[in-house]
Amino acid sequence: MSTYVYGIAARSHPSLPAEMGGVGTPARPVRILEEGELAAVVSDAPEDLRPKRKDLLAHQNVLNEAGGGGVVLPMRFGSVAPDDETVTGVLAERAEHYLERLQALDGKVEYNVKASHDQEAVLHRVMSDNPELRALAESNRSAGGGSYEDKLRLGEMVAAAVQNREAEDAALLRQALEGTAAAESVGPESTGWLANVSFLVDRAKAEEFLAVVERIRKEFAHLDVRVNGPLPPYSFVEPAPSEPAEART
Repeated sequence: MSTYVYGIAARSHPSLPAEMGGVGTPARPVRILEEGELAAVVSDAPEDLRPKRKDLLAHQNVLNEAGGGGVVLPMRFGSVAPDDETVTGVLAERAEHYLERLQALDGKVEYNVKASHDQEAVLHRVMSDNPELRALAESNRSAGGGSYEDKLRLGEMVAAAVQNREAEDAALLRQALEGTAAAESVGPESTGWLANVSFLVDRAKAEEFLAVVERIRKEFAHLDVRVNGPLPPYSFVEPAPSEPAEART
């Protein structure tokens, strides 16, 4: 029977859940595997596991229950090992790394921030910031729309200006938020988003972090900024590139 892994904690963790329901139908009982100073929160893995809402919520509920009493390294949904011995073997092999991560992530949560442009607002922004664009647009209007070549040139210039603005706004967003974060992890690029960044935030600074997000929303109306969190620190089970070198294993 394969083993489903929810998270990794210190063996001394005071409230690791046992016998609560996990993923699967019926829900597989959650149990604890111990190895040295570490413990893994696991259950048997269903053979037909899929990212269905019920199982996604079950995975999250186990992590929420485990995290209520202390730091837990969350595994992403679908983390399956061949058997219990494989899990304990990994705990033994990577003990130094996991213990360092547990210490580094203690008292911290993750916020994922995504940003995109409000298309109408950003077009107004780039036109107002670029005299050459304004002059060409006005020239085209005065000429009844302008020639095909003029329209093409204007479209290319606007597209380039918006693209440059995307890079500038992504950098601005990260610079504004990194001051209240312990680390950051850039997520994969996806269509429609100019920024997709996860921030590791001390629980005591969470309100400050969210206040900065609100300030960005008010000051930069052409940005659509969305925040998901607080979350278990999924993106920081491995050290993020922005963390100090001495903090890595």
